[in-house]
Amino acid sequence: MSRAVCPGSFDPVTHGHLDIIGRAATLFDEVIVAIGVNPSKSRLFGPEERTDMLRRAVEPFTNVRVEGFTGLVTDFCLAQDAPAIVKGLRASSDFDYEMPMAQMNSALTGVETVFLPTSTRQSFVSSSLVKEVAAFGGDVSAFVPDFVLAALTARLAERA
Repeated sequence: MSRAVCPGSFDPVTHGHLDIIGRAATLFDEVIVAIGVNPSKSRLFGPEERTDMLRRAVEPFTNVRVEGFTGLVTDFCLAQDAPAIVKGLRASSDFDYEMPMAQMNSALTGVETVFLPTSTRQSFVSSSLVKEVAAFGGDVSAFVPDFVLAALTARLAERA
């Protein structure tokens, strides 16, 4: 069985994430969406909220499951018997950032990284940008699932 891990913070999950996850699901028998949990980092949504949103978002993909992890993603991969990491690339700057990590992961553990270019429709979408635009009242409905938009709108209203 071929298994891959698609890691990220997913704060919140976007259609860009779902594009990469869905395409990875066609390439591997199983995809584990791994939500990084780092208590020292401030996130808009907590780990449980991100997990719940992601599980709902990936329901259409029968070979995708969602798990949280702490520590090194390669340790998580080895524990899950997943020899591959899938990462989406929006631009050449993403490649420049991700390549040294991919090489380190491979050198240390043998876990390989598969890069998937994002679709042109999603190439500019990031969780950070979605949060920033939404915080200023911009319409981000085209970039996140409806239930994520509702959660995002509610959270930003709480903070206002």
